[in-house]
Amino acid sequence: MSPLRKTALAAGVLYLLTFVSIPTLFLYDQVRHNPKYILGPGPDTAVLFGGILEIIVALAGVGTAVVLYPVVKRQSEGRALGFVAARTLEGAGILAGVACLLAIVSLRQAGAGTGALVIGQTLAILYGRIFLLSQSLMPAVNALLLGSLLYQSRLVPRVLPLLGFIGAALLVAGDIGVLFSFWGPVSAPALLLAIPIAVWEFSLGVYLVVKGFKPSPITADYNRSVGVDKGSLAPAAADR
Repeated sequence: MSPLRKTALAAGVLYLLTFVSIPTLFLYDQVRHNPKYILGPGPDTAVLFGGILEIIVALAGVGTAVVLYPVVKRQSEGRALGFVAARTLEGAGILAGVACLLAIVSLRQAGAGTGALVIGQTLAILYGRIFLLSQSLMPAVNALLLGSLLYQSRLVPRVLPLLGFIGAALLVAGDIGVLFSFWGPVSAPALLLAIPIAVWEFSLGVYLVVKGFKPSPITADYNRSVGVDKGSLAPAAADR
């Protein structure tokens, strides 16, 4: 397996790994929507498990940008660096949101009582706003940055970044609707508008795992930089 194929495989696996947090839509239901959660008996297992899943997503998201950077920077180093920065901001936001929910659990376990109800509700609201910025707005920014790099470089079929562009526009529209309270963050309109961006990221992950990068001037330049002999790649290119 060539270094370029390993890079594509690693990026694809990391992209697919970012979908492990989907169960948090249900795992966080009590802690986010029960205003008296800190007064109840728990249990806290669902929240703790969801926090672990989101930590994995934060690290995997940053990993996708770091792994792809040496390749896509050959198209535009500025945009590639911007993609790394955007993914890092997204990961930091995810971790901040997890910290809010874990703080609510800590208040409940410490027996903070009715005096901490306002604090618990504030932390739950803060998580929702952080989620809107980190896990809803930033994926649109990521799609525009990475999508433009992949579209121009032709490292993947152009239909994939086009799907990312469409998904980014729809996701921003959904975020605006949530921001102005036209619909809730987990309502049918918000979820429907988020589907295309999810399909873009999932499809990209699957393609990179199964196919890898398409041959292009960028891949040739990358292979030269890592000292791969073009002749050693001929059988693999023929198979593809």
